[in-house]
Amino acid sequence: MTGRSLGVLIVLCGAIFLEGIDVAMLNVALPSIRADLGMSTGALSWVLSAYVLGYAGFMLLGGRTADLLGRRRMFLFWLTTFVLFSGLGGFATEGWILILARFVTGLSAAFMTPAGLAVITTSFAEGPQRNRALLLYAGTAAAGFSLGLVVGGLLTGISWRWVFFAPVILAGSILLGALVLIPREAPPQRDPSERFDVLGAITATGAMLLLVYAVVRFGESDAELGVTLAILGGGLLLLVLFVVAERRSATPLVRLGILRSGPLVRANLGAMLFAGSFFGFQFVVTLFLQDLRGWSPLQTGLALLAVGCDAILAPTLTPKLVDRFGNVKVILGGFLLAAVSYALFLPVGLDWSYAAMFPTMILTGMAFSLAYGPLTIAATDGIEEAEQGLAGGLVNTSFQFGAALGLSVVTTVNLAATKADGTVRDKLDGFHAALAVPVGAVLLGAVVTAFGLGRKRAVAAPVAGAREDEVLVS
Repeated sequence: MTGRSLGVLIVLCGAIFLEGIDVAMLNVALPSIRADLGMSTGALSWVLSAYVLGYAGFMLLGGRTADLLGRRRMFLFWLTTFVLFSGLGGFATEGWILILARFVTGLSAAFMTPAGLAVITTSFAEGPQRNRALLLYAGTAAAGFSLGLVVGGLLTGISWRWVFFAPVILAGSILLGALVLIPREAPPQRDPSERFDVLGAITATGAMLLLVYAVVRFGESDAELGVTLAILGGGLLLLVLFVVAERRSATPLVRLGILRSGPLVRANLGAMLFAGSFFGFQFVVTLFLQDLRGWSPLQTGLALLAVGCDAILAPTLTPKLVDRFGNVKVILGGFLLAAVSYALFLPVGLDWSYAAMFPTMILTGMAFSLAYGPLTIAATDGIEEAEQGLAGGLVNTSFQFGAALGLSVVTTVNLAATKADGTVRDKLDGFHAALAVPVGAVLLGAVVTAFGLGRKRAVAAPVAGAREDEVLVS
């Protein structure tokens, strides 16, 4: 890498680091937020879900916007918006205000992240150099998450509002670096008749919101079944309308033909399942440690810190494994390791020491380092440069929607399995039931990934020295 390209990568890694630390600090602060704002467990899950749904719902539009309006311009504008609304969340006095602020913050990330990812994938040649850049990018996001767990615990000890105010300070230097280092680009050449597929973005976002809301309502004992089914039906209807809109649009948000790529579809399904399991597990463990074990936010952050080993492994070990075995086998290994990790935590009890929990924490971090970066690579490999923004938007949409769905499912299972009298034993039973969800999700993801083993790309002639698992398509 040249000095300039390395500087660009550092700036973009700084932005994804900011996003990671923002999410992690909030994760640790959730019980304090619930106590201060008087929120229920179901409403509390929406503080996270609102962010990831805003993120997922507009990610595809964000990727398309980056391709059409310019990656640098979109990255700078939405980075600024992300910082403003992240800070504004700290002034919330009601739960719904915080949820709204998080939704807009997620929407900002939906435009910022694919623009940054597209800058990387178009700045570095496909192959080892791009793989290293993407794995470093993923590792930096993991580092932000890991540091955020500890910093979030410290700041929550002062006031949970500081987990929203603190990122604003870091973002100033990132924004300045981006202005200086990210090179200006020529205006993208596009047909003047091209339009943004706003209808596609609205129907996609609406579908995800309604589907997640319906799943959460299934776990609420006082929710009317008829209304819940109507909401579920509305979500499915909007999903159908999204597909119809994309087929008829001259400039679709998602060119449906891109979904003919087997590796891309498998990578996106894998991303959805892995994120759902990971975020669902983190949510349940955070509530378990603080609600049932009485641990402080700082103790909780330190307990989860071992998960952050992926910040070290992702940029160091994972590239070597990908070079040696290929993306698919490494991703499959990540899913299987995650299944073992979550399964070890299933019988957790009130008398468990941290030593008994530690294997799950460290194995979860290892699994994340094996799956996250290679899934991103698999979802963008072989895609034309003009659609790199779309491919990046698709995989990030899958990660975020999977996270929202995972959160809603574990919340639903937890609420349904916890008896009304709410004794400590009943709450523990609810957590045990919810912890089974991540195990099932990663096992399903392993099955999806395994279908990619041994499949070869149809090519005119084989490339000398190429490995089978480097040319996988359906």
